[in-house]
Amino acid sequence: MTIQHPQTSVPAAQLYDHDFYLWLEETARLLRNGELAKLDIENLLEEIEGMSRSAKQAVESNLEVVLMHLLKYQYQPKRRSNSWRFTLLEHRSRLSKDFGDSPSLRSHFAQTFNKSYQQARKLAAAETGLPIETFPPDSPFTSEQTLNEDYLPE
Repeated sequence: MTIQHPQTSVPAAQLYDHDFYLWLEETARLLRNGELAKLDIENLLEEIEGMSRSAKQAVESNLEVVLMHLLKYQYQPKRRSNSWRFTLLEHRSRLSKDFGDSPSLRSHFAQTFNKSYQQARKLAAAETGLPIETFPPDSPFTSEQTLNEDYLPE
């Protein structure tokens, strides 16, 4: 199939690489019209799987930021700042929004919690200049504390 558009006349299979925005528009149109046989299934699957990976990576990234700042907050009490509190609030809010939009991401949060803590521990050590051994090998924070916008370690 060839897409007839004022700006291009490209076979559907090549449209993905030629004009991504037009490919998205055309894919949406084909889906709306039930023209499933004309879909570029290979690239559509790639995009859907990519969206899934991106959602999981966002959870991991936000979790690492929260855990790192909780560690800094706990182990550097004299350096506590509104900036740290704002960062905690912002990234907890992002996680909350992600879980509101996609509740099934909570299971990924639980699965990645320990791995994310290990990364946060490394990041906290690098950012603070403190030896990594300063921070416990296992998270001193529960998943509930991590997500609780009112929780700050003392």
